[in-house]
Amino acid sequence: MTDRLDFPADRTLSYLGLPSDYVPHPAQDPIRFLTNNVRMLPPDLALPFSSITTPKERTSVAVIRNRRTKFTLSSPRELAFDTAKNKWPMLWGRGGRSEQEQGREEKEWAEKEFMGGQKQELGKLGGLLAGYEEERESERVRAIRREHAASMQVVEEEEEEEEEGEEDSDEDSVASGPPEEETEEEAIETFERRVTELFIYGMLEHSDDDLANKTDLYDRVDWDDEYDAEDERESEERWFDDNDE
Repeated sequence: MTDRLDFPADRTLSYLGLPSDYVPHPAQDPIRFLTNNVRMLPPDLALPFSSITTPKERTSVAVIRNRRTKFTLSSPRELAFDTAKNKWPMLWGRGGRSEQEQGREEKEWAEKEFMGGQKQELGKLGGLLAGYEEERESERVRAIRREHAASMQVVEEEEEEEEEGEEDSDEDSVASGPPEEETEEEAIETFERRVTELFIYGMLEHSDDDLANKTDLYDRVDWDDEYDAEDERESEERWFDDNDE
């Protein structure tokens, strides 16, 4: 984050018709300021808040959290499996491949490549290697899920019980490991749900592509009033009309 001295606090306060000593001050207490005023900020004045706050900190602002949620409900390409597994391969935990695929590749390698593919010498080696690979991948996935489950935090009290129930379910799943009968479709659904949760709660890390292209999904969504409810936008318009009179 950049130096708060470079933040356009005076211009922000002037735009909103607020005094220079307004509390909460946008540079000194940006989260409280956003909580009170984010709907009235145009994109050019909202975007600088990204330099003095983190996506995780902004999750406590209900308007921003609601914008992220509405964005995810639009089935965005950025969070779809085919895109997300390449942008966040460690979340997928399998390098973009399922445990079954990993195991199948080990078996094919043993049957076709190892020792010239002589089946009479291989016996059940291919099946054993497949089983070992699936077991290794399962353990790696469990470790990744355990790490992310521990890092998840609940923001509001009304969401706490629901979130705790989900985390309990996740912990139970981690303790026992992913069910062996889990299908590819179920694994993809779990992955997409996890990416969505991490995005909403401001914990989805920048991907290498984002850093290379200098793009930020949070910047695009957090400051876009397109994702506000209609009644919220109408209230904002009334606020400006009242102040113009």
